[in-house]
Amino acid sequence: MATANLVFPLLHPINPRFLHNPSPQRFPLSPNAFSSYSSSLVATRAFNTNEFLGDFGARDPFPAELESGFGEKVIGNVDSEHKILIPNISALSLSQQQCTPISPLQSPMSEEDIQKLVRKVVGWRLLKEEGGFKLQCLWKLRDFKCGVELINRISKVAEHAGHFPSIHLEQPNQVRAELWTASIGGLSMNDFIVAAKIDEIKTSDLAPKKRIWA
Repeated sequence: MATANLVFPLLHPINPRFLHNPSPQRFPLSPNAFSSYSSSLVATRAFNTNEFLGDFGARDPFPAELESGFGEKVIGNVDSEHKILIPNISALSLSQQQCTPISPLQSPMSEEDIQKLVRKVVGWRLLKEEGGFKLQCLWKLRDFKCGVELINRISKVAEHAGHFPSIHLEQPNQVRAELWTASIGGLSMNDFIVAAKIDEIKTSDLAPKKRIWA
């Protein structure tokens, strides 16, 4: 990704008072105050071809802004504490989470929780069997060789996650995967995490070729 320094004309310096009171008569800065700084405003942006991603960081106040005492006239305290909050585990997508050890004493997920999570794993359907709930996904592939390749890709993801699905190569070109946590007799969060990780596996090169009719 390339970076470039781009100079943009500044119509007026950012001032909190101006946001609440946009009347030009009450704007605290004289025309000379911002004209001398407008030409020096430099915004650093990262871009890929012509796609701008936004500004990085923030600028310091202009001297004229400091002289106006705008910081003393805004709502808030000078000793306010600012915190950068790191997203907790529930805010992360399933594929970004890591599997955790499951105790045999742990209860399987309730059906209510399962129904909420199953919507987040594309292509997986819920099976209700005598032993409990399972997740199942089917793939139709181009041929037998593509089926073997998909199983290898799923195996690598499962090995890295530390939680393994049951994988079957059915017919010459169909793969079936099922996920559940046998030690608790049902589904756990690990099953949904692995299902989401499997969803991210590239399969477009293994899919049957589409016929193009003239």
